[in-house]
Amino acid sequence: MLSADDRRFLARAVELAEDALLAGDEPFGSVLVSADGEVLFEDHNHVAGGDHTQHPEFAIARWAAGHLTEAERAAAVVYTSGEHCPMCAAAHGWVGLGRIVYASSSAQLGEWLAELGFGPGPVAPLPIQTVVPGAVVDGPDEELAARVRALHERRVVS
Repeated sequence: MLSADDRRFLARAVELAEDALLAGDEPFGSVLVSADGEVLFEDHNHVAGGDHTQHPEFAIARWAAGHLTEAERAAAVVYTSGEHCPMCAAAHGWVGLGRIVYASSSAQLGEWLAELGFGPGPVAPLPIQTVVPGAVVDGPDEELAARVRALHERRVVS
């Protein structure tokens, strides 16, 4: 069950995904929040330039590794519009970040993209806990997932 704070931060991640789409990129956004509820870092996708490692979750992991103690990383929460891909899940695990809350799952995304005519990506869409077995994960959120789906539909029209 997501708290009101969880939903507020998750909604911000979806707003960042929309910012990415408006900037000509794929609609993904993420927010890193401290144990005290402070937004520490936020970003959206930057893959349109050709570097497909420029995911916001990966940027969060890199930022956290350089700016937070091990204990601060473990207590932090990552809110993201879409479930981490395997690359981002691995970065999350290696850096030792805490809980992950996502609006839409990788399974949902795969279904949506297939319906919208996109082929499968080059990396298997594994659940976070397959990549990081000890990860604490909450999601998807059906209301916000519908907003994320709408962003992907807009991507097709753009």
